[in-house]
Amino acid sequence: MASKHKIVLGIGGASGSIYAKRMLEKLSQVDEVELGVVMSKNAMINWELENGKFDKSLYSGTFYAKDDFNAPFASGSAKYMTMIICPSSMGLIGRIANGISDDLMTRAADVIFKENRKLILVPREAPYSLIHLRNMTTITEAGGVICPATPSFYSNPETIDEVVDTVVDRVLDLAGVEVDTYRWGK
Repeated sequence: MASKHKIVLGIGGASGSIYAKRMLEKLSQVDEVELGVVMSKNAMINWELENGKFDKSLYSGTFYAKDDFNAPFASGSAKYMTMIICPSSMGLIGRIANGISDDLMTRAADVIFKENRKLILVPREAPYSLIHLRNMTTITEAGGVICPATPSFYSNPETIDEVVDTVVDRVLDLAGVEVDTYRWGK
């Protein structure tokens, strides 16, 4: 029996919690994924402003408090292979880029880097300052992937969820999760 793909989903405090909501919905439907989730305090605030009441029982995965350093993905030995942070604020990107592990989310990103595994950050910010660009460059040079929440429109999306899915499906592709999505030329 093949082992499950262990993924950490960090939900940062940037606006754009609809991306995290769709990510959770989609990952909850994939049997081959073992999911650990950590949310920042601002993530919860933005979720409730943008999506309404948060109910973790609607999603699969195990949710951890942002200060729970006993979570399995706080250590490389737990073998979580991928971390997605969606959406990611520039403050969070700055802390990760500079090795500041002051909560579970930044510690998990640090573990992913030190273990040479895949970190995918989905910034939802505009415009970018030079500091933002330098922090994203640092993360990219360290092996991370920056996938901005920039939707595509060549699939002719008709709903907000379909627009959001153009970003979420791209991130899931980068994470190695099979998704049924629009493919160019098909």
